[in-house]
Amino acid sequence: MARTPVAAHVPLTITDDGTPLRHRIATGLIAEIRAGRLQSGDPLPSTRTLALQLGVSRGPVVEAFDELVAAGYVIVRPGSGTRVAAGAATAARAHADPPVPLPRKPLRRPTPPPAPTEATRAAPEAPAFDLVPGHPDPGLVSVRDWRRAWRSAASAPIDAGVPAADGCAELRNALAHHLRRTRAITAHPDEIVVVPGVSAAVRALAAAAGLRTHTVAFENPGYTRARRILEASGVQVRSVPVDADGLDPRQVRPSDRAVYCTPAHQYPTGARMPVTRRTELVDRCRETAALVLEDDYDGEFRYGATPLPALRSIDGGSDCVAYIGTASKILTPSIRIAWVLPPPHLLSRLRDEVDASAERPCAVTALALAQFVTTDALTRHLARAARTYSARRTAFVDALEQVLPPGVGVSGIEAGLHVLLDLPAGTDDRALADDLARHGVAVPALSAYDLDRTGTPGLVCGYARLPETSAGDAAGRIAHAVRRHLPVSP
Repeated sequence: MARTPVAAHVPLTITDDGTPLRHRIATGLIAEIRAGRLQSGDPLPSTRTLALQLGVSRGPVVEAFDELVAAGYVIVRPGSGTRVAAGAATAARAHADPPVPLPRKPLRRPTPPPAPTEATRAAPEAPAFDLVPGHPDPGLVSVRDWRRAWRSAASAPIDAGVPAADGCAELRNALAHHLRRTRAITAHPDEIVVVPGVSAAVRALAAAAGLRTHTVAFENPGYTRARRILEASGVQVRSVPVDADGLDPRQVRPSDRAVYCTPAHQYPTGARMPVTRRTELVDRCRETAALVLEDDYDGEFRYGATPLPALRSIDGGSDCVAYIGTASKILTPSIRIAWVLPPPHLLSRLRDEVDASAERPCAVTALALAQFVTTDALTRHLARAARTYSARRTAFVDALEQVLPPGVGVSGIEAGLHVLLDLPAGTDDRALADDLARHGVAVPALSAYDLDRTGTPGLVCGYARLPETSAGDAAGRIAHAVRRHLPVSP
């Protein structure tokens, strides 16, 4: 006989252990699921009802529900409220020990996960913790706002013509406003070219600027896909080592025809280029007529750090900087939309290259994104996402700092959606990443981004999809694996 869902009442008790209230509410609900008192399909009380029951304000309850939705424990269905998701009990039992709390007091060391058996090795499973960087949490996007944007796009008259080479006019208008408000970049909509992703942007810019057979200074370690695209375009990529402040302009040579960099949050080290270097880089490239490819892949996200200007917005930046922005990090990579603001002398050639390549974003998707931007839904989303990512970053970094062994640090925490785990020299970070994969944590080694294979070891940890309630468990697995791979002191 099918089980009848219970009434929406949860006998939840919240203890005061010093952790944020939203964390305690979420942990308490997970415990109810683990114990079987809440089962698949059971409705949860409304946030207002649960807040009254607990005697707390509604805000922390809403935040706790958001965390549970993001973690997959509950689902929200229009007309039927919030219910326990199928498989939630299995997920809760898989983490039977309470998540490592995040107070500032000392923590108990987590128990290491069991060694994999031959049976578990035979059937690869999705990782328990996917910390691969470069992926935002699409669950944070307002379903109501997103559906409204798509309804508006779908109701627009069907255009019988071929999409323009520079992209949807409505989206270019919206992006011009967005760039002015969020990145202090002044641009006319006609100066913006919309393309289907950063890869298409880099490929078209390389062709428009005539970079084939010429040298491009490229951050090392750096964004592997962009490097491969440049190499496939016939470019001679020259690696330039980055330091704690990102790319050093003094390393750029007069013979370099272009420079590729990620100044807002260097990929993958997380370094932020200071204003002095930004100005020096723009001045140097103006003097040598070199093109700067500024990949501002997640510049919208920073956490209490001083805002720094985009290279394009610096005096003289419009003469030599091709600014690249993307929806893949602020919303989801599945949208496949990026935008380029090239120097004026490259605009016509860039349009021609995009036109010749026949690479176009989906017209309906572009209209939907335009609607999402112009109705301020994107502004609301960025504010909401920044709060959530900041909380997840804090939870993850705090948990790591509590359990990591001496000599292992965390950097690149001021912006973006990932942090860098700095490992001692001599650590085999690729072997460590493989070990973590066997123990349910997907995270790439820093050396995988190193063109010369001469840099320091590390792990590039994306936290955008890591709920606060899971931060302690993920940090515990990482710490245990790190200890197994630290070099032995002589």
